[in-house]
Amino acid sequence: MPGPRARGRKNTRPQTRTTAGPSTSTAPGTYTIPDGFFTDIDNAGTWRLIVDVLCDYLGLPDLETRSGLKKVHNNFPEIAKKLDTVYSAAQKKGNERLMGGIVGVWAKMCADAILRDKLFHEGLLSKVMPLIDYDSTRHMALNALSVVTHHGGVVARREIARKNPVLVKLMQAHPDDAKVLELATVTIAHATSAVLGGEDPPDSGLLKEIQVRNVLKTTIENIRKPIASHYMIDHAFGLFTNATQHCPQDCKATPGVLTLLVACLRSANLITRCSALGGLIRYTLWDSEPDRQNFDPQKLIAAVQRRFPDHLADVLADYGFERCDTTLTLQSTADYQRAMMRAAQDHDLCALGRTLATLIQRTEFSIAEGMFQAEGPRGRRDSIDIGLPFTMWTDSLPHCARALRARGTPADLDMADVLDLKFYIIRSRIPDAVSLGQRAIERNPDLAYAYYAISMGADHQQGLRAVKKGLRCKNITPFVRHYLLWRAVEHAGDLGVSVLQDAKAGAGDEAEGIAFLMSAWEDAKTFTAEAPPDNRHMQTILNWYILLTLAIKGPELSEDLIELAAAKRKLATSEQLMNTIGFAIKKTQMRLARELILDLYPKAVAEWGTFIKRYDELDSRSDKQKPLSSTQADDDLAAWLENMKLEDGTEENLNPHACSHPKISMNNVALYRCSWCGNPSAVLRKCGGCGKTRYCDGQCQKKHWPEHRNDCKKASTS
Repeated sequence: MPGPRARGRKNTRPQTRTTAGPSTSTAPGTYTIPDGFFTDIDNAGTWRLIVDVLCDYLGLPDLETRSGLKKVHNNFPEIAKKLDTVYSAAQKKGNERLMGGIVGVWAKMCADAILRDKLFHEGLLSKVMPLIDYDSTRHMALNALSVVTHHGGVVARREIARKNPVLVKLMQAHPDDAKVLELATVTIAHATSAVLGGEDPPDSGLLKEIQVRNVLKTTIENIRKPIASHYMIDHAFGLFTNATQHCPQDCKATPGVLTLLVACLRSANLITRCSALGGLIRYTLWDSEPDRQNFDPQKLIAAVQRRFPDHLADVLADYGFERCDTTLTLQSTADYQRAMMRAAQDHDLCALGRTLATLIQRTEFSIAEGMFQAEGPRGRRDSIDIGLPFTMWTDSLPHCARALRARGTPADLDMADVLDLKFYIIRSRIPDAVSLGQRAIERNPDLAYAYYAISMGADHQQGLRAVKKGLRCKNITPFVRHYLLWRAVEHAGDLGVSVLQDAKAGAGDEAEGIAFLMSAWEDAKTFTAEAPPDNRHMQTILNWYILLTLAIKGPELSEDLIELAAAKRKLATSEQLMNTIGFAIKKTQMRLARELILDLYPKAVAEWGTFIKRYDELDSRSDKQKPLSSTQADDDLAAWLENMKLEDGTEENLNPHACSHPKISMNNVALYRCSWCGNPSAVLRKCGGCGKTRYCDGQCQKKHWPEHRNDCKKASTS
């Protein structure tokens, strides 16, 4: 082990090393290197032994422990000076092995984030890059770059990304060196992700400097080679999925990138499939339109008066005309107008409020703007004061809510909350709606409409948790249920894609991301089975359902995707219905992603089918994450760089190869779902009795207790 040993620990180092450390000259902070030291370096057989000689000679702390790295941090100026001095001496003598050994020490120090940043500030990259030109140190330098980028640090990764052109040329100069191809690809993938992985567009100058298109082209060419390892291919996938959002034109211009990502949807690895789906969804972002549209009741009335085409009328009849959104909307519009006319006569705000609260929970477009009018002296219709505390009809909502709250019964309080929530939503006062919704469910946890209001907030996790609880409410109208399902799919789908994009391998992030997508898929199936065919969100949910089915089912689907035929027919029907009733069909991100994938699917299977099978074979092997090695020296050094001994005697593996996509089973995913409402989360609480069931909070546990009681007691007893 490099560095001074604790007393009593067995010494297994070679006994022929120089024991004298660097002598200090009269000038403080300078060192003289004895010639015997270079002899010891030349006699060391492997990189690991070279590093051992260095650490002993320089008196470095144990770099395999976190406490040792902290000591380096505390004495950084002195240690950095020693290493720089030896590196400079090695440069002057042309001693490539010694230069490589020092780079190995620096790479090990980069396991500490603070040390990594300091080393980069001191010019680490300029000392590593020259070593890739020497045959003897090329693998050593690339291994160091791979390790440094694995340990992260946005600044360090971006600086290394600037070297993409150099690394691409290196791969082109050594097209048959599997180790060069692997380590350079991994380094580029890690470093480039720091530039492309954020939500905001990267700096245009930096983007040009890292040459994304050239990187994609070279990577696609290299992973096709028989010598490409699983580790290399896996990181190439990550590079491609990171490039889709901010470099869609480069992805489009590089033959094979998009078809490969589509082909990944047939991989046996669930995470590979879902990550590829996320990349393809992000690819369509910049060409997409927001799914916002205004409701025009006149267009709807005109469509009904024209009558639906026979085949669409049959679809609506099969579902039940009286349950369709078109019917409910027109009926609610008429009921709304009658309620206002009645209020103009009796001025009963409580009665009006109860009617409006019922309509609000019946259909989305139940409350339209209007006013009380009469014909003026000039023949124009002007608003009039009829003695009510409002003129515009939507302003009636808070007045009716106050009247109902004055009555104070539980039912009246529920209706008052519904009225105020709808008023906030109409006025786009979403934070107020979320705040009121949270207060409402504290009073009555079974008020489903309050959960819908909470779900409209910007926080996806809070929104998803709300709709999942709302879906378990007993007194819920079909409209509110369908809208909660819609919000559940959107929230969980967006969370799944973003979590997988930012996932850290081995940290459980992948399982959490898959849990979100599984939740979205289940709710999409429920929505498409239950909601009216003329529901305006049907297309959105069908797009999600098709895409998630491709990712979740993967190779279980036939190559012609016959399993999706019914969903495609329902999608076509929905588009025709929307066109008929005057709802514009937007080029949403999900629609564009679905069209792209289904269009490229046959070509992707033909072009990459054999490649994906080979990847899956490599993926299934137990040694898939072991790095390629050309020499025992590489093996020794890799093992040292990856190992970290903790202070309690256990070991922590810093293996950068563990950042490949792991295998995830549905059992893993189930651990991230609430046992009551099904909400996916990484911070669920275990039942204190059985220790198996998991809950969002005490409310979910309380709701589940009648069902869980017997199983919990049995588990506790056993």
